[in-house]
Amino acid sequence: MLTLFVYGTLKRGYRNHQAFCRGFVEFREATVRGRLYEGPGYPILKVPEADILAQGTTDPLADAATQARLSNGVQARLQQPPEGTTGETWDTVYGELFTFEDPQTCLPPIDHLEGFRPGSRCLYQRVLVPASVEGARQLAWVYVVEKLGISRRRITSGRWPE
Repeated sequence: MLTLFVYGTLKRGYRNHQAFCRGFVEFREATVRGRLYEGPGYPILKVPEADILAQGTTDPLADAATQARLSNGVQARLQQPPEGTTGETWDTVYGELFTFEDPQTCLPPIDHLEGFRPGSRCLYQRVLVPASVEGARQLAWVYVVEKLGISRRRITSGRWPE
């Protein structure tokens, strides 16, 4: 099993959901800490460095195993979000959690869509972060940017589209 947090065109009812996320076995609304920015027809997410627990790889089964291993080992840490060490404030970003039973089939097409290519230059990184679901916290993979590049409008509501 692998859990993925989506906040843009992969959400239910948006243009990429049907083609890429129809193989999910569980869906829940969720939030993560971060900052959401308007991209050219899609949102861009930045998360606090302190929230990143693992980096995604080209091996979906290894990433699912990493998620399971870290989820079991950090339950106490997941109860409270980490405090920012630089005094930065972060927004609540709203999205959806999809759990996939077969990450080896479902994840590579989504990685390709997001332009995620470990070891190469790419817009998005797939990282493992704590997500909040109905008051509880759990780990989920999410696509984020390291650097915004050009100036983007921040979506302070944390919801795309605004």
